[in-house]
Amino acid sequence: MAIIEARDIVKRYDLGGDIILALDRVSFRIEEGEMLAITGPSGSGKSTLMHIIGCLDHVDGGSYVLAGEDVSRMSRRRLAEVRNRRIGFVFQTFNLLPRLTAIENVELPLLYSGQKDARGPARAALETVGLADRMRHEPNQLSGGQRQRVAVARALVTNPAIILADEPTGNLDSKTGEEILGLFKALNHQGRTIIIVTHDLDVATHCRRQLKLKDGRIVDGALAGEG
Repeated sequence: MAIIEARDIVKRYDLGGDIILALDRVSFRIEEGEMLAITGPSGSGKSTLMHIIGCLDHVDGGSYVLAGEDVSRMSRRRLAEVRNRRIGFVFQTFNLLPRLTAIENVELPLLYSGQKDARGPARAALETVGLADRMRHEPNQLSGGQRQRVAVARALVTNPAIILADEPTGNLDSKTGEEILGLFKALNHQGRTIIIVTHDLDVATHCRRQLKLKDGRIVDGALAGEG
């Protein structure tokens, strides 16, 4: 069953009167429970596609259906609700608040959504990523790999169906990067849909399928009859 269906997505940017076609009639499906990489050189459109998938930006043409809902028709308020409920984000730079402890950072998405009992789910998320003994540590007291694990826990705390990771190993050494990829694989085996945006082909090989972009179009990885 497809959790994401994109059909003929178009995205344009107006840069001082010059129209840049970032995505050119992109079509693809992502099945529930897949572990997939979006790859391509700089300027290929992968960051733009990540923003579309993550409901951080809107399409200029075509349709994007997420878990049966047409995202391309949603209001900004509804997009924010979908981002909080259905998608967990993991970034290359971790994006942790430096003066908050690990558990306080993980609590934030629940607090933003108005949930009062955030401590229990945050503790469980940190235990899932192997940081039960680091909950009270601030980011500057953690290694790079531990900070990324906190970021993964924060992505997990709302129990999203999709984890969307942008270059999640980019600031890590190779050994720690392998550990984070192993964590993503374990989450995928639990049924999570994992989407990793990366320029690193070694990272992409850890995924079951790749969507390769070039000049705003999918050149490999689409299902038959798409792209």
